Amino acid sequence: MNRFELKKTSKKSKARLGVLHTDHGDIQTPIFMPVGTEATVKAVTPAQLKEDIKAQIILANTYHLYLRPTTPKIAAAGGIHKFMSWNGPVLTDSGGFQVWSLKELRKIKPEGVEFRSILDGSKHFFSPASVMNAQREIGADIIMALDECTPYPSTVKEAEHSLNYTLRWTAEAMEWLKEHPPIHGYDQQFFGIIQGGMHTHLRKQAIERIAELGPDGYAMGGLSVGEPTETMYEIADFCTDYLPTDHPRYVMGVGTPWNLLELIGRGVDMFDCVMPTRNARNGMLFTSEGVLRYKAARHAEEYDKPVDPNCDCYCCRNFSRAYLRHLHHAGESLGYTLASIHNLHFYLHLMQEAKDHLADDTFEEWAKAKCEVLQRNLE
Repeated sequence: MNRFELKKTSKKSKARLGVLHTDHGDIQTPIFMPVGTEATVKAVTPAQLKEDIKAQIILANTYHLYLRPTTPKIAAAGGIHKFMSWNGPVLTDSGGFQVWSLKELRKIKPEGVEFRSILDGSKHFFSPASVMNAQREIGADIIMALDECTPYPSTVKEAEHSLNYTLRWTAEAMEWLKEHPPIHGYDQQFFGIIQGGMHTHLRKQAIERIAELGPDGYAMGGLSVGEPTETMYEIADFCTDYLPTDHPRYVMGVGTPWNLLELIGRGVDMFDCVMPTRNARNGMLFTSEGVLRYKAARHAEEYDKPVDPNCDCYCCRNFSRAYLRHLHHAGESLGYTLASIHNLHFYLHLMQEAKDHLADDTFEEWAKAKCEVLQRNLE
């Protein structure tokens, strides 16, 4: 059963409005998903995610949860929603990217991936079935097929070899799911991952083969892995020409606020990235006026100036740039929390603005002007 409703497609671009229905709530797309790798979004509470950030869905990571606390323990707790006290939708990625990135600790085989734990060096093996079982135990609303992230650059031969693993594993995962229903009393939707490197004929082949399997949604993997930004846009744009229009489309691990707006215009519905929280902890904030580096000395006496005068997040309503800079230099954890709240709120507010402009047919003009402003470096 398809649980995605396409509400509107722009006449000027491929930008779309939609609703993805899950048993833990509806997700209005386009949407950004805060990353909660280990069943927590760094530095913020579930209450802050819901009340101030207005997150509709968050992402957790199968690889990390498999290693710690282990997925049987999450299952024993009643699933990830109860475990982390978050009652909204959750998406788990397969862990394929994390395993792929640990080049010295893994060995890829046709049956799956052998790897060593980053925690204690112990040996483990991910197969399509074991990854699906782990995600059944975690209990996310959206679960992902095991895939191999194709590196950049890659030759056609290398990308094709990698893609064949992903296609095989996706088919095996779906077969396993047919025999093993969800265990926590609610539905889990399955997304296949489109790989193929920067080779359009392989991307098209991946879409055709995975579409034959009938997943609930499609993710575009292997983007933002070192390729030029324009190449990322071109590959996503190519993929959305061939992806089914009545299913959600997700670009994994992307990106800056302007990346998101550019990709929305190319027909993408869902995004995730660690950038809002990671950059917040490192002193970079996104604002309606451009990029702000709040740890700079020039902000030390800005006692009456919020991070963003046009933002109504908890941080901007209550605290100054001077205070945020002080917390950062003092190493106080409150600084990381306030900065993270701001950046995540900014991303979710930007997605709501995009939806509003899509609804009144002004998205393209607004997005073009917005992208120029967002990339400014504030002095």
